[in-house]
Amino acid sequence: MRHLTSMSTPSDLLPHLRRAHDLIDSCYADDLEVAVIAQRAGVSKYHFIRSFSAAYGQTPAQYLAHRRIERAQDLLRATNLTVTEVCMLVGYTSLGSFSAKFRALVGETPSAFQQRYGGKGVPHIPGCYVFMRGLQERAIPEKPGRGFED
Repeated sequence: MRHLTSMSTPSDLLPHLRRAHDLIDSCYADDLEVAVIAQRAGVSKYHFIRSFSAAYGQTPAQYLAHRRIERAQDLLRATNLTVTEVCMLVGYTSLGSFSAKFRALVGETPSAFQQRYGGKGVPHIPGCYVFMRGLQERAIPEKPGRGFED
């Protein structure tokens, strides 16, 4: 029987950890509980936390927070949504918790970030469009084959 150390993860567990990682990536705005994610990986909650940390260098909760804040940065830069709307869209239920985590990870408040980066570049996406269409991950469209002209 192999024992998990802080520096290694059994190779037979890696596909299950990737599945859980993908779940966090795709459902970051949902109310995700570690026990549910661990169940998806097919291991106990505490074994999952240790294994995920060994494989990805951070706990599932830390990874989820980073994912949410990254998405919030995208929304604050590209839309005309308020900080409160962005907070709710990325899965936080408390503006205070969102702002504190944002500041801890980014180094400034969401409002300051939006003022600094939101005014530059392309026009903002209207918030009503984001609410109507929902949040969709960015996908790079396939390039047409060579020799074809549009």
